[in-house]
Amino acid sequence: MSFSEIIYEEDGPIGTITLNRPDNGNMFTETMCHEIRDCIEAIRRETRTRVIVLTGAGDKFFCIGGQKDGMPDTHLYAGVLPTLEMYEAIDRLQKPVIASVNGFAVGGGNVLQMVCDVTIAKESATFRQVGPMVGSFDAGYGTWYLEDLVGKKRAKEIWYANPRMTAAYAKEIGLINRVVPDDQLKEKTREFALEIADRGAFALASIKGAFNARHGGVSGLSRVTHDLLLRPYLETDEHHELAASFNERRKPDPSKFGH
Repeated sequence: MSFSEIIYEEDGPIGTITLNRPDNGNMFTETMCHEIRDCIEAIRRETRTRVIVLTGAGDKFFCIGGQKDGMPDTHLYAGVLPTLEMYEAIDRLQKPVIASVNGFAVGGGNVLQMVCDVTIAKESATFRQVGPMVGSFDAGYGTWYLEDLVGKKRAKEIWYANPRMTAAYAKEIGLINRVVPDDQLKEKTREFALEIADRGAFALASIKGAFNARHGGVSGLSRVTHDLLLRPYLETDEHHELAASFNERRKPDPSKFGH
């Protein structure tokens, strides 16, 4: 796959998406949001990879939010960054996604790492939610998921007072999972990804769908019941008997149900 603002690479069971705008803080644009969405949609349809890593190019920025340059000057949808399409693609992908935070994760960049299933960061990484300082907000993933991770009172403080958070503090409060020395981030991220890749892919997909059911409502529940349970059902004696009886225009044999 070839993209202009992200890089996608595969290493065995690991697929890595790199936000590739280091001179602009790896800020996501309309193009980058669409490229991440399209890349993940392609990942959804292949079986080579079992774990996805999301990181930023360079050694200073993971992502410091979004940039609307070049978008239509309108309050209608055409003038809105398609960040939700990007977040939803990550959240609904049936494969675990690891955020490997290689620098500043600020604003939408912090929300981006929260939407990922787990986060590993280098010691010098910085986390911050700056929306109200610049008159913006994320009243969805950025609030609900943050509250789940750190609790309501602390989540409100993060949004209201916009403190700078070190990687060590972010781990202490539950915002991220692991902190590693700066020069070991790539190596430790790969170890983390391989650790997860060794687990059952179907089980991981089911668990991720179950977690999504809480916030995704009918959408999340549908992921569990349709995407994940349909395949096993199609392999049961019950399904084969019902399909055969339908095609043969006869009554099904109930003795083959429920086994």
